[in-house]
Amino acid sequence: MRRTRRFEHAPESVTAARRFVAETLRQLPEETRDAVTLMVSELASNCIRHTDSGFELTITHADDELWVSATDWGGGRPVMRNPAPTDPSGRGLQIIDMLSDAWGCEPEAGGAKTVWLRLAAPTTPAVDAPASCRA
Repeated sequence: MRRTRRFEHAPESVTAARRFVAETLRQLPEETRDAVTLMVSELASNCIRHTDSGFELTITHADDELWVSATDWGGGRPVMRNPAPTDPSGRGLQIIDMLSDAWGCEPEAGGAKTVWLRLAAPTTPAVDAPASCRA
């Protein structure tokens, strides 16, 4: 299974991205859905906060792996920070690092970038993960 959706550069797109995950992964265990929803919330928030473009979210469930990628057309690359306890932000990539099995960032044509994550997921009938998402 593979689903892709494009989101506008707007704060409400973060909520819409979480809803997209919940709908797409509704047949997976709640624990898996919750983890992916949290990570997508962080990816979407970064796309909104650090770019002035919309973003595209792709969810691929293949065999026993789940791949999620967020592509935006803004510059820069994500950097994991180490915020102080009183800092109001800066923990998103730490959350992704803790909850996923792997994550990374790939440059795309035209100055775009794709931040992806992978985690083990229950097996359901699906297609292979796209080559662009393989680590």
